[in-house]
Amino acid sequence: MKVTNHSTVTEFALVGLTNDPQMKIILFILFLLIYIITLLGSGVIITVTKLSTRLHTPMYFFLSHLSFVDLCYSSTITPKMLTGFLSKNNTISFLGCAIQLCFYCGFGSTECILLAVMAYDRYVAICNPLLYTVIMTKKVCIQLVTFVYGGGFLHSLIQTICTFQLSFCGSNVINHFACDFPPLLILSCTDTFINELMLFVLAGFLTISSVLVILISYTYILSSILKIRSAEGRHKAFSTCASHLTCVTLYFGTIFFMYLRPRSSYSQEQDKVITVFYTVVISMLNPLIYSLRNQDVKQALRKLQKQQCIGVSQDIGYGEAPDTQQFLCP
Repeated sequence: MKVTNHSTVTEFALVGLTNDPQMKIILFILFLLIYIITLLGSGVIITVTKLSTRLHTPMYFFLSHLSFVDLCYSSTITPKMLTGFLSKNNTISFLGCAIQLCFYCGFGSTECILLAVMAYDRYVAICNPLLYTVIMTKKVCIQLVTFVYGGGFLHSLIQTICTFQLSFCGSNVINHFACDFPPLLILSCTDTFINELMLFVLAGFLTISSVLVILISYTYILSSILKIRSAEGRHKAFSTCASHLTCVTLYFGTIFFMYLRPRSSYSQEQDKVITVFYTVVISMLNPLIYSLRNQDVKQALRKLQKQQCIGVSQDIGYGEAPDTQQFLCP
């Protein structure tokens, strides 16, 4: 991505979440644990959906991409934030800020569209079960995922290039722990009305259109579930959507509050807390929600664990005969 710098600013100084040295250590440990859980949780889901033939379905194909997006989304923010807790001079170069913002916005926009595509997948599965395999073919799934990434990063490139065409000739201190649009627009010494309008319109269109797809899909899903006569059948149908609904509520709730509000109500301190939640915390929660609430994922994990234990016992079996009890898997 080519970014032209028309200003005298060559780097930005990130204020971070706090200036308290003791609090920085506490936050460093906390967010390091969160990031490790995110990496492990997303990595487990990606691995399980890849290795378990039972999970080679459109639903888990999209889930593996959601986990990948969450992992990348968190990785664009968390490592820099962690180094900021330990560094006295927390700076980021002009180009580095542009790259971070591009990927940050790109993966955020991608997740927004992906959640809508996952809602459509659930609509087809529940409302048209007999045609599900005909509609959601491998080719269609790949096309949808291509559209998801393409749409997300196209939006990001437009916003990032327009933002870094502005002049930054005054203060270079960003009251944030990462490069984001609102604090950057505040620092610009040129008129940002067009940028603010584009941010509001494009981000609003992306978010609202995704939410509309989700709402329409779940309206039909709810209607179909209510027509199921048995309580067990209704519970089974709804359980396939529960994890997705939880992720949608968490993600879009914070997105709406973050970006779709007038600038007069903008608070940089509030903005930092919200950004932490939907970039770092939600990225950790999503794989936990899907792995803890999803029976198929848990069964696939147990099956892979048993296969690993059997493989280890067979490998050792070529040597001296060990106590077989130590290879029994739960």
